Amino acid sequence: MDFIKKQLDGTGMSEQTIGILSNIIMVIFIAVVSILANYIAKRIVLKTIHHIVNNNRYKWGHIIVEKKLFHKLSHLVPAIIIYYSAYVFPSYQALIEKAAMTYMIVVTITVFNALLNVFDDIYRSYEVSKIRPIKGYIQVAKIILFIIGGIIVISSLIGQNPLIILSGLGALSAVLMLVFKDSILGLVAGVQLSSNDMVRVGDWIEMPKYNADGDVIDITLNTVKVRNFDKTITMIPSYALISDSFRNWRGMQVSGGRRIKRSVYIDTSSITFCTEDMIEEFRKIHYLTDYIATRISEINEYNMEHQINTESKVNGRQLTNVGVFREYIHQYLKNHPKIHQDMTLIVRQLAPGDNGLPLEIYAFSNDITWGVYESVQADIFDHIFAVAPTFGLRAFQNPTGHDIVQLKESPQFSRGY
Repeated sequence: MDFIKKQLDGTGMSEQTIGILSNIIMVIFIAVVSILANYIAKRIVLKTIHHIVNNNRYKWGHIIVEKKLFHKLSHLVPAIIIYYSAYVFPSYQALIEKAAMTYMIVVTITVFNALLNVFDDIYRSYEVSKIRPIKGYIQVAKIILFIIGGIIVISSLIGQNPLIILSGLGALSAVLMLVFKDSILGLVAGVQLSSNDMVRVGDWIEMPKYNADGDVIDITLNTVKVRNFDKTITMIPSYALISDSFRNWRGMQVSGGRRIKRSVYIDTSSITFCTEDMIEEFRKIHYLTDYIATRISEINEYNMEHQINTESKVNGRQLTNVGVFREYIHQYLKNHPKIHQDMTLIVRQLAPGDNGLPLEIYAFSNDITWGVYESVQADIFDHIFAVAPTFGLRAFQNPTGHDIVQLKESPQFSRGY
């Protein structure tokens, strides 16, 4: 500044004009230096850093570039120049320093915010992030960062110690608790969800209270985002997963088998003892050949040992068509390529009711994909309904309009009427 004034003294201008003009020249000089420094930082330094990162085999380098961490950091360069040049203007030095310091604090906050985003993205690139998500903790850290940053900015502008402002916030603790209620509940819920491994990104959860039935795609401080199977998105408060019940299908996904639990209802009037002709027909069925031979041998031995009069089917032990049918279904499932053979496989009778005798198939498909699972289940029951008449059985069905019409047209109905 003194050098500029000395150069202007020989021009014959007044002292006031020299002062104003020297200030303008100094401002222009500082602005040019700041712009030049900013240009060097962004065009040369940042390009060099990006070149090094792009040639680096580590993925985290690309994440740093994507989040513009160094780009945000470069904004400090002109602010530092302006801050240390404030002494040139004694009358405005305090104001310039405060403005420059405030700007540097704000830039520093944005840098740390970007750094937290970088850390979150790097962590998400590892498989452990699906088991132990930290996005909620990152959001808590951001809240703390912005609160502390705001306090420092205010203290810098008013020229007070930040501790004085912090002590004043103690009286506002009740208000802060109310404002950040959801965040506090979400933080507590996030810790419990993570520590107890209750839900992960990618889990299929079902929560009827919130109409949620789909895959978890994000876990944040306040919400758990679920993409339902109809492609809609449901937002569930994090603390709701602690306070309310929900179903997590991860166990099924991990096991590799998906349960089939469905019944076919047999008309009880079609259940009967097996005749000799029926037994001979059953011997021809591939899945029943060994079973029929073994069971007939056991039954004959038992009846002979106990001197059973076999002229009446009621006496002794006999094969029934529903029993043979149940064994056929069991053998059919044991040989089915889409049934998980290392998991529970049962074909059982349930208590008979108004709809006949339920034969329940309890098994697991070896493919948990929804479409494949439904196709396997449908194929199995298609086959069961198709083969039931081979065993002299009828599937139960309430009379329909077609059945009533057929009944009216039958000769028996006409004669009886």
